[in-house]
Amino acid sequence: MPQNIVIQVGQCGNQIGSRFWDLVLQEHAKYNTKANYNDSISTFFRNVDSKGSTITPSENQRLVNLKARSVLVDMEEGVIGQIRNSRNGGFFDDDQFVISNSGSGNNWSVGYSIYGPEYHEQILDAVRKQAEDCDVLDSFFIINSIGGGTGSGLGTYVVELLKEEFEDVYRFVSSISPSGDDHVVTSPYNSILSLSSLIDSADCVMPIENDALLYIHDRIQKGNDTRKKGSALSDNADGKRSILKHKPFDEMNSIVANLLLNMTR
Repeated sequence: MPQNIVIQVGQCGNQIGSRFWDLVLQEHAKYNTKANYNDSISTFFRNVDSKGSTITPSENQRLVNLKARSVLVDMEEGVIGQIRNSRNGGFFDDDQFVISNSGSGNNWSVGYSIYGPEYHEQILDAVRKQAEDCDVLDSFFIINSIGGGTGSGLGTYVVELLKEEFEDVYRFVSSISPSGDDHVVTSPYNSILSLSSLIDSADCVMPIENDALLYIHDRIQKGNDTRKKGSALSDNADGKRSILKHKPFDEMNSIVANLLLNMTR
């Protein structure tokens, strides 16, 4: 079965990515009660034995040690540090992280023109390693925000890099666009520069507007939502709504993660 590699870029991309992996496991646990390593879960995870070798999926193969097919990129350590220390931190090896500690200052050109060339080989090596562990690499899922510096600048650099090095692999980009009243004065410029690049380098771009996510969140919170129970946009795997248990941005991240999960096969 084809495999996908998720590339999370920037603070927003990694926050959404972290929630995405939670939901992937919840969905798998719901339908795979025997905890087998089958083709379905191999789409996003490797099963690794005690020697570090990848185990071939089968209906009788038990889960041993799951590793996410992912590369996490950020020029600040905060969010990736939280992921490393979270309950899901064991899904990622050190060579899957590409990090710095200086940030991009909400400047597209810093992410694209400075950090892109500087971390070119490190990012490429991390992606190649994940690709080598795939039987059939079907697509790259890139998650980023186009309003900041790292997600927009370095994110578009990564997509261009993937087009150059993996031309035949589908590149699906999920980009969060800033709100109309975004407090970052450079966000409109970052967005325009990002989209200008993505038009040529991505096979599909799914822009998701912050204002739309907030609107969905408010509808659910106010009880005006008419969607049935179990909706991927509003409910957890057990069917219970969780809007009131998190900050709005946490739930907005969950909406995007659920949307991405329901677009996979």
